Amino acid sequence: MIPEPSKLAISGRFDHLFRLISSDRFLQKQGLGNEVPFFVCPFVPQEAVEMERMAQQLARKLEQNGVGVLEIDLYDLSIELLRARGIWERILETEGTVPKARLKELLQGVLDPETHLVPAIAVRMQTRPFDVMFITGVGQVFPYIRSHNVLNNLQSTAKEQPTVMFFPGTYTQSLESGASLDLFGRLHDDNYYRAFNIYHIGI
Repeated sequence: MIPEPSKLAISGRFDHLFRLISSDRFLQKQGLGNEVPFFVCPFVPQEAVEMERMAQQLARKLEQNGVGVLEIDLYDLSIELLRARGIWERILETEGTVPKARLKELLQGVLDPETHLVPAIAVRMQTRPFDVMFITGVGQVFPYIRSHNVLNNLQSTAKEQPTVMFFPGTYTQSLESGASLDLFGRLHDDNYYRAFNIYHIGI
């Protein structure tokens, strides 16, 4: 019996994802029923470092094989936006003394997906041609950026090429409860039903 791709060792998942993402069927968004081409790649949080490395290696191998990958690390992008607003150093200086709720409120305002984060991603998307977009750094930006908010606001911006979000947690879909993004396998991020679990997509 062939194991489900998500149950494979990371090297096996790497090979599976490479074959899938480099396939014409995936790149041409076939079989999606007119849904947005969003895919969630879940993994257990303990694998975060290895999966980050795997995503980078996967992007490099895809590029070497003629598949352009636009990599968006939400953590790096957040720092870039905070620096651009001139408040990165101030946040570092006051982080230990400002109440966490106030700091979270500040970051949520400056990094709001609708008004700041997704427009910055849209700018990145115009910098060079690409065939697929990778979104990483989801765990590092919690709780001030929620993954379902990013996906919701990307729907109108990133619908031409497939987008793969590497997600440290579980993404479950059922007829009874709909779809649920559970960050770190414990925190219910929110219902988001328009993405596909990438391991459930046939090659």
